[in-house]
Amino acid sequence: MELLETNDLKAELLKKSARHREELEEEVKLISERTQKVLTNALIIGGSLAVSYLLIRQLAGGSESKSRKRKVKIVKAVEAPEQVVETEVVSQAETPGIVSHIGNAIAGQAMAFLLSIAKEKLTEFLEEKTEVKEK
Repeated sequence: MELLETNDLKAELLKKSARHREELEEEVKLISERTQKVLTNALIIGGSLAVSYLLIRQLAGGSESKSRKRKVKIVKAVEAPEQVVETEVVSQAETPGIVSHIGNAIAGQAMAFLLSIAKEKLTEFLEEKTEVKEK
């Protein structure tokens, strides 16, 4: 009789451990799926911000502190041909062309578009987080 009771107890414990193992495996799968979604969202947002930054840098032609300047050398000739007096080099900023304005407008539109996509992804992510916390 005692031998049957130990076998029943052992079988019951084995069933419980198998059930716990399955539950743990399911939890690990859920955690890995959530992590994968979070990483995917982070990569999408980071990529969109990086692409928008690079587009703006390329279309804007660099930073404004490095504005293109044209150097003009002013030479004054005195009455005697052997006496030529040179003055300092004067730098004048170039006037931006129409292409620059179009590029800036396109860059602004692209930035707004990419930021709206990033905003949507962030709101989806935050909604998922709040749903998980409510459960």
